[in-house]
Amino acid sequence: MKHPRSCCPVACTLDLIGDKWTLLIVRDLLLGRAHFREFSASPERIATNILTDRLTRLVEAELVEKFRSPEQPGRDAYRLTEKGTTLGPVVQSIKKWGLEHIKGTSARMKPK
Repeated sequence: MKHPRSCCPVACTLDLIGDKWTLLIVRDLLLGRAHFREFSASPERIATNILTDRLTRLVEAELVEKFRSPEQPGRDAYRLTEKGTTLGPVVQSIKKWGLEHIKGTSARMKPK
């Protein structure tokens, strides 16, 4: 983060992962997705320019690393770093809260 708006850890964390899309990308990474087309195929239908921006931000923040895909030669893939993996319990807590408090929600996405 270049210039945090405050020293508050909640504000700084939200500056990094608090937008509409970033934790959904982290969710997909936790579920084993690794390729751009897999992220863009998620049910939320993230626009490709936003997906590119969020992946770049996650790489810059060292939450995600980009590497050459062994499954798709000539293509890049993404995976969570050790630091990024620590967001797993955060995503699980949000999922649990949503299932308990938002009528009509369900956890349908399965690991790859």
